[in-house]
Amino acid sequence: MSSSTIPNSFDDVTDFVVNRGNGITGLVDSGIQKVPERYILPPQQRFDLTKVVSQDSILIIDVSNWDDPEVIKSICEASGKWGFFQIINHGIPLQVLENITDAAHSFFGLPNEQRSKYYKGASPSETVFLATSFSPQAEVALEWRDYLSFQYIPGNDQASALWPPVCKDEVLEYMKKAEIVIKNLLQVLLKGLNVKDFDRDTQHTLMGSPRINLNYYPKCPNPQLTAGVGPHSDISTITVLLQDDIGGLYVRGIEDDTWIHVPPIKGALVINIGDVLQIISNDKYKSIEHRVVANKIKNRVSVPIFVNPAPDAVFGPLPESGEIPIYKQLVFSDYFNFYFSKPHDGKKTIDYARI
Repeated sequence: MSSSTIPNSFDDVTDFVVNRGNGITGLVDSGIQKVPERYILPPQQRFDLTKVVSQDSILIIDVSNWDDPEVIKSICEASGKWGFFQIINHGIPLQVLENITDAAHSFFGLPNEQRSKYYKGASPSETVFLATSFSPQAEVALEWRDYLSFQYIPGNDQASALWPPVCKDEVLEYMKKAEIVIKNLLQVLLKGLNVKDFDRDTQHTLMGSPRINLNYYPKCPNPQLTAGVGPHSDISTITVLLQDDIGGLYVRGIEDDTWIHVPPIKGALVINIGDVLQIISNDKYKSIEHRVVANKIKNRVSVPIFVNPAPDAVFGPLPESGEIPIYKQLVFSDYFNFYFSKPHDGKKTIDYARI
């Protein structure tokens, strides 16, 4: 694409990126030299590196023995204090982790016309779509991110039949391995809430509709002006995140207006508590704000698995807590739709669930 055809105006960029399904990846591929106005955050919303607390870090937990009382204690305490932790020795082979990040690069390295076949609203399958930013129609400034999102339905080969060939096998392989880790994590977290049964109904409520994204953050000419992902908490039960070696994830610190970098650790998975588990635990576990900064030097990928309830699942504070509920009972699809109806706005979504 010649420089004369690179979209520059607010409306042209919106049309090219959102309406025509090229995403930020297509815009970067077109040869832009500076961040377009459509991506520039108001000054007060930009990431301030002076707010990073370098001496704090989230816990790294060796989960080679899930039944170890110290492992259980560490996971539950980290979930209550930080809402984030990293796990190592989780049982997923390093090669499987490397395969999935390589597959993300492979998909986003495809020509625009091949990627855009999967754009939301035009995808050949209901279980996969390509999208950009977070909620483009509602956002003042778009986020510097594209993502390919998959609905994982265990045991249903037909559901994945039309997934992109360049990454289909790697996604399925990773999800099959990760499903074991997810179940172990949830069983530990439920023990911390005095829940002993992890039966089919409980699994439907906590992990009935998992979704995996291949996130792509292309190189950004002016990363200080924009956001990879703005401050938000996840609405999942838990999120299992695989980072590449570039980094860029920051978690809200315990002190107001501070941030903690989550450094990439080879072979580790970052775990964070989502709103659903904060609500179910009646605030014993915390869903914490986090954000992603853009990078000037390299294209970055990350692979989150959002462990979501089934759409029809009803959730609320568990009676086992023995405490007065501070949240109401909700249908997950209602909470999900509310979340995606607006831009990222920190922790405000959870107010929707309060009594």
